[in-house]
Amino acid sequence: MSHLSVNQNKLQKRLRRLTAEAVTDYNMIEDGDKVMVCLSGGKDSYTMLDMLLYLQKVAPIKFELVAVNMDQKQPGFPEEVLPAYLESIGVPYHILERDTYSIVKEKIPEGKTTCSLCSRLRRGNLYTFADEIGATKMALGHHRDDIVETFFLNMFFGGNLKAMPPKLRSDDGRNVVIRPLSYCNEVDIEAYATLQNFPIIPCNLCGSQENLQRKVVKEMLQGWEKANPGRVENIFRALKNVQPSQLADTALFDFASLRIDEQAASRVLSVMNL
Repeated sequence: MSHLSVNQNKLQKRLRRLTAEAVTDYNMIEDGDKVMVCLSGGKDSYTMLDMLLYLQKVAPIKFELVAVNMDQKQPGFPEEVLPAYLESIGVPYHILERDTYSIVKEKIPEGKTTCSLCSRLRRGNLYTFADEIGATKMALGHHRDDIVETFFLNMFFGGNLKAMPPKLRSDDGRNVVIRPLSYCNEVDIEAYATLQNFPIIPCNLCGSQENLQRKVVKEMLQGWEKANPGRVENIFRALKNVQPSQLADTALFDFASLRIDEQAASRVLSVMNL
């Protein structure tokens, strides 16, 4: 890495530091873990693998990494790209062949967004495969901006306050999902992926179709960030600093039992003693 300029070196150090902080804060990886790294061929998953390989070298614990890509049988998918890259860097891998493309095309009418069904099918297949190979953790490449976008999507369109947690146990308890890039922002990841010249595979399942609601939220957040730099980081920080008594969820906080505290000193007496 000696060819990196000062700025490039700072970028790499920042991403490594933030990844290590997230992994530590949420105890994402433990001694003896087998981590299945889900690779899509996009900038985020390549960066995540790069960061985890570095952590594997410097962390005081031993853990195993195995890369898994799901070949969804998309027409024109360059299936030789990922195996060639993974072999060149010496990372063990599996290519999981599942024809989710046909299912998505059959179930979703022409012109409608397919991202949510595609992602659900992919996640389900990956969960099962992680179980089959005995992976104790399943690493996904979502970053800070994905998490904040999901928070607003759920609030605007789902009527609930939830995002993507940095660490999650699946409903059946068989998988633990981790998001090592939870503290990293998309601009840094994009710059890093370009500098490292990762062999990016674009998603052309539906003509690079983006989930329209997510696109609107992304543009809104980018506008806010431009007008007030640091705002997205503040929103993310707020997700780590939740005060249930200041919200309105009766299942989260016992509002019904709130009463005057009879033991508290009377304000009247306090004033008279001044």
